[in-house]
Amino acid sequence: MKKYVVSDPNILGGTPVIKGTRVPIERILFLLKEGFTLDAIHDDYPHITVETLSKAIDEVIHAVNTTFHAKKASQI
Repeated sequence: MKKYVVSDPNILGGTPVIKGTRVPIERILFLLKEGFTLDAIHDDYPHITVETLSKAIDEVIHAVNTTFHAKKASQI
């Protein structure tokens, strides 16, 4: 699986960012929560393609699902 979200201690103190940028994934998720579309976010961050934004969000969803599933399974 290609990584779209990375954490590097030398970039924003390790805050998870879109790979190749200094844009925190938290910012992207916040904008989505506020009702922005991927196209509108791309307008604000034209150096990040809509496809990359979409894949990064998918990666975060997968990470959340995997983490919570692992916790639930370990509690059985």
